[in-house]
Amino acid sequence: MSDIQESPVSVVTGGAGFLGSHLCDKLLGKGHHVIALDNLITGNVANIEHLSGNEQFRFIKHDVTEYIYLPGRVDYVFHFASPASPIDYLELPIQTLKVGALGTHKSLGLARAKKARFLLASTSETYGDPLVHPQPESYWGNVNPIGPRGVYDEAKRFAEAMTMAYHRYHGVETRIVRIFNTYGPRMRPNDGRVVPTLIMQALKDEPLSVFGDGSQTRSFCYVSDLIEGIYRLSQSDSANPVNIGNPHEMSVLQFAERIRELCNSQAEIVFKPLPVDDPKIRQPDISRAREVLGWEPKMDLEKGLSLTIDYFKSLLEEGVIS
Repeated sequence: MSDIQESPVSVVTGGAGFLGSHLCDKLLGKGHHVIALDNLITGNVANIEHLSGNEQFRFIKHDVTEYIYLPGRVDYVFHFASPASPIDYLELPIQTLKVGALGTHKSLGLARAKKARFLLASTSETYGDPLVHPQPESYWGNVNPIGPRGVYDEAKRFAEAMTMAYHRYHGVETRIVRIFNTYGPRMRPNDGRVVPTLIMQALKDEPLSVFGDGSQTRSFCYVSDLIEGIYRLSQSDSANPVNIGNPHEMSVLQFAERIRELCNSQAEIVFKPLPVDDPKIRQPDISRAREVLGWEPKMDLEKGLSLTIDYFKSLLEEGVIS
């Protein structure tokens, strides 16, 4: 039997995305054979081109809202397919709802058919604009189902409900990770999220956009820390949702000032109207991750931001973006 056959086989939906591609790297590093599925609506083959020629890796362009057929054994299904930034799910509201509902259904169907363990990439957005701070997994959230952000929030909440239904009714081994703000290399420079937006503006010495008065808070987790937590969750016995994120909280204005400083930019900070239903606070309670997974973030914010800034600088220097 070959090494490939002996390796655990993992399917990663959204495998050409920011998080999905890093997860592929992690699984390959752990000796898995990885099959990445992505329809490339928001994913990018550039994120996985370094894996071309790797016999343990295979990429299939596929829309996971359609039936997924894969021959052979599958041991793990990691469902990471979804638009994941405000710009994406405002431009792609129907696709966002479909991948959260139909895509989760098809991915769970694959896991059930293959008797594989299923891990859902859920989100801190399931908590909406929280009335509890920090947010523990026991909090049910404060979500506006008919607001513009509802297409993402409710898609993920439905995905969690579907996952637990398959767990309870069909006996599928399931795991749910609620992902908080994450940053690092391979983020799309124009995806509208705070980290790439501010870094690109600072590198170009353009005014830095801060929404509202900048007092709303966020906590930022470096991608390698997040992926380590997700891998540990996939190997754990915990079927309940687990928050993975960095509990170090700061205001968006403080964050913009830190990025401006690290980029050696003299750009001014400009304030813009706060988007509808934008959460005012966001901080994970990671007690469960510490207890169940022995996990907590290790990357220093300044170092993580420097690595991310270097990545965006390289894209500018190579002319990949302008």
